Amino acid sequence: MKTTKKQKSLGETLGDNMKLYAVGEALQALRDLKTTKFDETIEVALNLGVDPRHADQMVRGMVSLPAGTGKEVRVAVFAKGDKAAEALAAGADKVGAEDLMEDMQAGNLNYDRVIATPDMMGVVGRLGKLLGPKGLMPNPKLGTVTPNVTQAVKDAKGGQIEFRVEKQGIIHAGIGKMSFSDEDLTKNFSAFVDAIVKAKPAGAKGKYLRKISMSSSMGPGLKIDTTEVTGA
Repeated sequence: MKTTKKQKSLGETLGDNMKLYAVGEALQALRDLKTTKFDETIEVALNLGVDPRHADQMVRGMVSLPAGTGKEVRVAVFAKGDKAAEALAAGADKVGAEDLMEDMQAGNLNYDRVIATPDMMGVVGRLGKLLGPKGLMPNPKLGTVTPNVTQAVKDAKGGQIEFRVEKQGIIHAGIGKMSFSDEDLTKNFSAFVDAIVKAKPAGAKGKYLRKISMSSSMGPGLKIDTTEVTGA
């Protein structure tokens, strides 16, 4: 695909690795650089001053993005009786108990979120080796082991995402699609970063929020000015 003069100029500007962008400025640059036909995801990565090998420096939680993710989220729920009916009514894609466990053991794991009522954890526990590595194991701390399956399913479908720091101290997530307005993407960005800041662990030493970068699925990573976010 032929590079336009504007894209070439932007490419030269982006060659300056020291440049820090305001959120709106970064979004505009990524839009201007777009060369693909599909609706790219806008992704944000945060470098944190933590060592997740230590339990008191783990950063993990859930955050609801105000404008949603732009992605269809598939949800499976382990529940019986009335709770199963509630989950289906809330929009769960698959609901069951032992039958759902057997379906997953057979390799059907095409889900983005797995939720369970507390009484079903004996069944779910047998799937630990399958769900754990995929980050799908229900967890009461994340609200995915709960008697309120209606709310849990609605949250998952409505733009709630999970975040978890990786070994290198990095957290990343998609905050929406390029087709979203700047306003919606900025709201999602703020909600995501605010949740990470509030989740600062007791064991974190020194500067906590070190770097923030923003990119599109096929675009470059742009450094965001953290003072705009933290006021520091």
